[in-house]
Amino acid sequence: MSSIPANQDALLLRERTSEALKESGYPVEPSTLATMATRGGGPPFQKFGPRVLYRWGDALAWAQSRLSTPRRNTSEGEVLDQAAPAESEPPSVDSPPRVTTPTIRRRASRNTEPKPVV
Repeated sequence: MSSIPANQDALLLRERTSEALKESGYPVEPSTLATMATRGGGPPFQKFGPRVLYRWGDALAWAQSRLSTPRRNTSEGEVLDQAAPAESEPPSVDSPPRVTTPTIRRRASRNTEPKPVV
């Protein structure tokens, strides 16, 4: 029996969502869905008491959005990924541009005394 729902509005538990995505060709583990539910980046979900429910159409659309563009070799991917425009909403005129800076963590030195200059 197929675990892929015929109805796009079907609500599935996390385990069943994972099974249906796998059967559709998207290898996603239930633990990955759980992690993404807490950290973000996963498909939208709803709560029914303590349980998490995913709308099948939303989960499938999320998985499809994670696919790369078709490519013929591994080198081609870098060029295509850079040329493909992001499908996110453009920033509003009122909002300032988002600037992200990498966080650099340095290991604390065991010797806290300054080194003598020679």
